[in-house]
Amino acid sequence: MATIRLDGLTLAYERHPAVHHLTGAFEPGSLTAIVGPNGAGKSTLLKAIAGLIRPAEGRVTLSRLDRREIAYLPQQAEVDRSVPLSVLEVVALGHWRRMGLFGGLGRGQLAAASEALDAVGLGGFETRPVGTLSAGQFQRGLFARMMLQDAKVILLDEPFTAIDTRTTADLLDLVRRWHDEKRTVVTVLHDYEQVRQVFPETLLLARELVAWGPTDQALSPANLMKARAMAESWQDDAPICHRPAA
Repeated sequence: MATIRLDGLTLAYERHPAVHHLTGAFEPGSLTAIVGPNGAGKSTLLKAIAGLIRPAEGRVTLSRLDRREIAYLPQQAEVDRSVPLSVLEVVALGHWRRMGLFGGLGRGQLAAASEALDAVGLGGFETRPVGTLSAGQFQRGLFARMMLQDAKVILLDEPFTAIDTRTTADLLDLVRRWHDEKRTVVTVLHDYEQVRQVFPETLLLARELVAWGPTDQALSPANLMKARAMAESWQDDAPICHRPAA
């Protein structure tokens, strides 16, 4: 089964570090929250796992896993909602790896897209322009698209921000379902209580590793205080740091 290992991983934007020397692993079938102060490098780490950012140092190693088997959902603000497509067409894009860039959708694939919409509470929205959806409805549609990707690893970046309570509860049920199906799910979150209720594993990040393990231990008062202190000492113009040679 697939494991994602981080070895001395350092990530940077324009040579300014966002994540320092992070080492650890997301085990197969794990359900992990990534939390920490604003600017802690959480979203940056998710992009590196998805292969969208190259490490400045260290590496991300995928064991028994192809990057095409990773489904990545960015923050809603990064998703273009102005495309002139229907809800069904946007959801059906989850089939793209199987149908190819210029392949057409078969009847079975369209039926699967409709079933995914039913599963997230958007049955009957197939012909609606995607730009007319509310934030919560749009996020339901994006989760339906991920269902069609049928990925072994699912990466979610702040998936419940600015959506209603009912939608959040429904989508958390889907996250639990993916976990029950032994998929590896990694989610960036800000709501610590939500993390405690749903996510058994937590990575607490403050550009450097603070804690990584069972949620009740990772989110101990001492660890949260340490993360806060580390955030207060950040220098945004700090240069890339290097480990001394052994």
